[in-house]
Amino acid sequence: MKIFDLPRTVDVINPRQWETFAPYFNELKERPLTSENLRQWLTDWSDLTRLLFEAASLIYIEKSQDTTNKEKEQAFLDLINDVYPQAQVAIQALKERLLAVDPSSEALEDMTLVLRNMQNEASLFREENIPLFTQAAKLENEYDKVTGVLKATWDGEEKNLSQLGFFLNDKDRAVRQKAWQAISDLWLSERETLNGIYAKLLTLRQQMAKNADLPDYRTYAFREKGRFDYTPEDCLTFHEAIETAVVPAVQRILERKKRRLGYDTLRPWDWVPEKGTLVDDSDGEPLRPYQGQDALIQHTLNIFNQLDPQLGRHFATMAEDGLLDLDTRAGKALGGYCSPLPLRMRPFIFMNGVGSHDDVQTMLHEAGHAFHVFETAELPLIWQTDPPMEFCEVASMSMELLAAPYLTNQSGGFYTSPQAARARIDHLENSLAFLPYMAVVDAFQHWVYTNAEQAADATQCDATWQNLYERFLPGVDWVGHEASLETGWHRKLHIFTSPFYYIEYGMAQVGALQVWRNSLQNPAKALAAYRQSLSLGGTKTLPELFAAAGAEFRFDTEMLTDLVMLIEETTTKLRKNTLS
Repeated sequence: MKIFDLPRTVDVINPRQWETFAPYFNELKERPLTSENLRQWLTDWSDLTRLLFEAASLIYIEKSQDTTNKEKEQAFLDLINDVYPQAQVAIQALKERLLAVDPSSEALEDMTLVLRNMQNEASLFREENIPLFTQAAKLENEYDKVTGVLKATWDGEEKNLSQLGFFLNDKDRAVRQKAWQAISDLWLSERETLNGIYAKLLTLRQQMAKNADLPDYRTYAFREKGRFDYTPEDCLTFHEAIETAVVPAVQRILERKKRRLGYDTLRPWDWVPEKGTLVDDSDGEPLRPYQGQDALIQHTLNIFNQLDPQLGRHFATMAEDGLLDLDTRAGKALGGYCSPLPLRMRPFIFMNGVGSHDDVQTMLHEAGHAFHVFETAELPLIWQTDPPMEFCEVASMSMELLAAPYLTNQSGGFYTSPQAARARIDHLENSLAFLPYMAVVDAFQHWVYTNAEQAADATQCDATWQNLYERFLPGVDWVGHEASLETGWHRKLHIFTSPFYYIEYGMAQVGALQVWRNSLQNPAKALAAYRQSLSLGGTKTLPELFAAAGAEFRFDTEMLTDLVMLIEETTTKLRKNTLS
């Protein structure tokens, strides 16, 4: 049997042991390389990477599906303790072999950006950082465990954070306040625990940067994430553009809601940015689009069939193959994600649905990521299927907007026409309201990782978060709830588990709004450009991918002002439809 008769499924291997993968990596490390066999060597390495990544993805998925399951947690710990460290060393050796090859080789003619990325990764690699990655992964898992089991009694039943969050959309202000207070109390009950976890993560991350001979973790993170097309200074400029163009627009939204609802002030339970909930000032009952996973799947499938039959087929494949876990339940990790399963070239969607409109948006968002996986399936090597994260989020956020015209019952969607108009207004206004919150999250991390000594003191983190919150998200009266305001950084899991992964959402929102703007002029052309851009995977630069989708890669005040005007004009028109 040849050494590279790789298993076709993860089911027939033990992914928790490095010995499962080691022979294959060793063979690739020792195989003589020639111009004739270089492409086959790359293909074999790509296939091995698919096997490893799919195994790791499945372990992570199972761990997040039940944070209380000790066996699933142990499988994850085995992965990060035994497999990951040795895989990183083995992968580094293969990168060094490849980078020593003449880049003009015919076998590498479609690998320009892949080689650039590998060169960056190889130069950043330090073996002494491997145990630090392992320690950080354990702490990130601890954050998931601590937050995944938080629950409170609501009307005689225990409900987790996701289930309590459902009531933040209630029309009754007293219900919203009760839910918000229950959630706030749960988070504050773990304040010291979360402070401790973050302090340890901060120390580890700063040491990673020091080991890599870099001045701070911000510099390290920008290198690690392959941010070749923008700098930290560009992010700060983006923050300023948001402050100039978007914050006033959000204040106009808040003022209108206050007037319509007769409120003297808005309170924290009227606008919860980390949950994307902004008090509903429309007439009618709260939007309750579906009950249960099956209904969510069916209506979403109907929408995609209307938008594009091939996208509908992709989504149906996921449903048929059991690649959707959409309802919340006790012990399930927070949040939602789409995880590629690169061996079978399929995506898996995880979320915490409770029957709200926010869940519909999450479903459409994660489906956009899933379509990215399907559309890149024809690319030959796994590294070519890996686009910049900023563009991954264009795929997801654009899908929320492109699918919006099909939310109505007439298209098999969730709503009557007036309800669909309300849902679209809510989505567009929250798209604006999100950008200042994104700026808070990103700016907070810029401060943390360039002021590590100060950030080691949780009270200074609290003060910085509050100052940023008041700069970008004014208009809410927090009197009596100051502890919840200043610890808001605890409630954003990215700060703990995916440091510096948040500006991507803001950049992608700007890109997605441009895709949507194009669709208002020519829906078919905009959708075709969208799908074509997804199919490029990681074979083009970030600005080139934006251009392929029909968008500009720029985030200045002029661009944001134009998009704000379009949203305000569109919501004004849609508001008339809510009266029909």
